[in-house]
Amino acid sequence: MHSRWDPDTRERVHPPAEVVEETGFSIDTLRYYEKIGLLERVDRNAAGQRRFSEEDIGWLGMLRCLRDTGMPIATMLRFAELVRAGDHTIPERIELLEEHDRTVQAQIGNLVERQRYIHHKISYYRSVL
Repeated sequence: MHSRWDPDTRERVHPPAEVVEETGFSIDTLRYYEKIGLLERVDRNAAGQRRFSEEDIGWLGMLRCLRDTGMPIATMLRFAELVRAGDHTIPERIELLEEHDRTVQAQIGNLVERQRYIHHKISYYRSVL
Protein backbone atom coordinates (compact mmCIF):
# COMPACT_ATOMS: atom_id res chain seq x y z
CA MET A 1 0.00 0.00 0.00
CA HIS A 2 1.18 3.45 -0.81
CA SER A 3 0.12 6.91 0.16
CA ARG A 4 -2.56 8.51 -1.95
CA TRP A 5 -3.96 11.95 -2.51
CA ASP A 6 -7.20 12.68 -0.70
CA PRO A 7 -9.50 14.17 -3.37
CA ASP A 8 -11.37 16.29 -0.79
CA THR A 9 -8.39 17.90 0.92
CA ARG A 10 -5.77 17.43 -1.82
CA GLU A 11 -3.37 16.23 0.85
CA ARG A 12 -1.32 13.07 0.83
CA VAL A 13 -2.83 10.40 3.06
CA HIS A 14 -1.22 7.20 4.30
CA PRO A 15 -2.94 3.89 5.09
CA PRO A 16 -2.18 2.26 8.44
CA ALA A 17 0.10 -0.44 6.97
CA GLU A 18 2.35 2.24 5.51
CA VAL A 19 2.41 4.17 8.79
CA VAL A 20 3.33 0.99 10.68
CA GLU A 21 6.19 0.39 8.28
CA GLU A 22 7.39 3.99 8.32
CA THR A 23 7.17 4.65 12.08
CA GLY A 24 7.82 1.22 13.56
CA PHE A 25 4.72 1.53 15.73
CA SER A 26 2.33 -1.40 15.66
CA ILE A 27 -1.26 -0.84 14.57
CA ASP A 28 -2.29 -1.55 18.17
CA THR A 29 0.03 1.18 19.41
CA LEU A 30 -1.37 3.63 16.86
CA ARG A 31 -4.90 2.82 18.02
CA TYR A 32 -3.85 3.18 21.66
CA TYR A 33 -2.14 6.52 21.04
CA GLU A 34 -5.30 7.76 19.34
CA LYS A 35 -7.50 6.45 22.16
CA ILE A 36 -5.49 8.17 24.92
CA GLY A 37 -5.08 11.40 22.99
CA LEU A 38 -1.39 11.24 22.11
CA LEU A 39 -2.45 11.19 18.49
CA GLU A 40 -5.34 13.41 17.54
CA ARG A 41 -8.30 11.69 15.96
CA VAL A 42 -7.13 10.28 12.66
CA ASP A 43 -9.29 10.96 9.59
CA ARG A 44 -11.07 8.02 8.05
CA ASN A 45 -12.24 7.24 4.56
CA ALA A 46 -15.84 6.38 3.65
CA ALA A 47 -15.23 2.75 4.68
CA GLY A 48 -14.04 3.85 8.13
CA GLN A 49 -10.37 3.01 7.51
CA ARG A 50 -7.82 5.32 9.07
CA ARG A 51 -5.98 7.67 6.72
CA PHE A 52 -2.96 9.36 8.28
CA SER A 53 -1.89 12.81 7.12
CA GLU A 54 1.65 14.08 6.62
CA GLU A 55 1.16 16.01 9.86
CA ASP A 56 0.21 12.77 11.66
CA ILE A 57 3.38 11.12 10.29
CA GLY A 58 5.52 14.02 11.53
CA TRP A 59 3.90 13.92 14.96
CA LEU A 60 4.42 10.15 15.16
CA GLY A 61 8.12 10.76 14.40
CA MET A 62 8.28 13.05 17.43
CA LEU A 63 6.48 10.47 19.58
CA ARG A 64 8.89 7.77 18.37
CA CYS A 65 11.85 9.91 19.44
CA LEU A 66 10.36 10.62 22.86
CA ARG A 67 9.38 7.00 23.43
CA ASP A 68 12.72 5.62 22.25
CA THR A 69 14.51 7.92 24.68
CA GLY A 70 12.40 6.73 27.59
CA MET A 71 9.91 9.53 28.08
CA PRO A 72 6.95 8.27 30.13
CA ILE A 73 3.53 8.27 28.45
CA ALA A 74 2.20 10.78 31.01
CA THR A 75 4.96 13.24 30.06
CA MET A 76 4.34 12.61 26.37
CA LEU A 77 0.67 13.43 26.97
CA ARG A 78 1.64 16.65 28.74
CA PHE A 79 3.85 17.59 25.79
CA ALA A 80 0.99 16.86 23.37
CA GLU A 81 -1.34 19.06 25.43
CA LEU A 82 1.16 21.89 25.33
CA VAL A 83 1.62 21.60 21.57
CA ARG A 84 -2.13 21.65 20.99
CA ALA A 85 -2.60 24.60 23.32
CA GLY A 86 -0.65 26.88 21.00
CA ASP A 87 2.55 28.85 20.65
CA HIS A 88 2.20 30.55 24.03
CA THR A 89 3.25 27.19 25.58
CA ILE A 90 6.61 27.12 23.80
CA PRO A 91 8.55 28.10 26.98
CA GLU A 92 6.90 25.19 28.84
CA ARG A 93 7.69 22.83 25.97
CA ILE A 94 11.31 23.91 26.05
CA GLU A 95 11.44 23.29 29.80
CA LEU A 96 9.86 19.85 29.42
CA LEU A 97 12.24 18.87 26.61
CA GLU A 98 15.28 20.23 28.48
CA GLU A 99 14.34 18.14 31.50
CA HIS A 100 13.98 15.09 29.28
CA ASP A 101 17.32 15.90 27.64
CA ARG A 102 18.98 15.86 31.07
CA THR A 103 17.43 12.45 31.73
CA VAL A 104 18.67 11.17 28.36
CA GLN A 105 22.16 12.54 29.06
CA ALA A 106 22.22 10.71 32.39
CA GLN A 107 21.16 7.50 30.61
CA ILE A 108 23.95 7.96 28.09
CA GLY A 109 26.46 8.44 30.91
CA ASN A 110 25.23 5.27 32.56
CA LEU A 111 25.49 3.32 29.30
CA VAL A 112 29.03 4.60 28.69
CA GLU A 113 30.00 3.35 32.17
CA ARG A 114 28.45 -0.04 31.47
CA GLN A 115 30.20 -0.18 28.10
CA ARG A 116 33.55 0.47 29.76
CA TYR A 117 32.90 -2.44 32.06
CA ILE A 118 32.05 -4.67 29.09
CA HIS A 119 35.22 -3.58 27.29
CA HIS A 120 37.23 -4.35 30.41
CA LYS A 121 35.75 -7.86 30.52
CA ILE A 122 36.46 -8.40 26.82
CA SER A 123 40.08 -7.35 27.38
CA TYR A 124 40.37 -9.64 30.37
CA TYR A 125 38.99 -12.65 28.48
CA ARG A 126 41.28 -11.99 25.54
CA SER A 127 44.26 -11.85 27.91
CA VAL A 128 43.54 -15.34 29.24
CA LEU A 129 43.32 -16.96 25.81
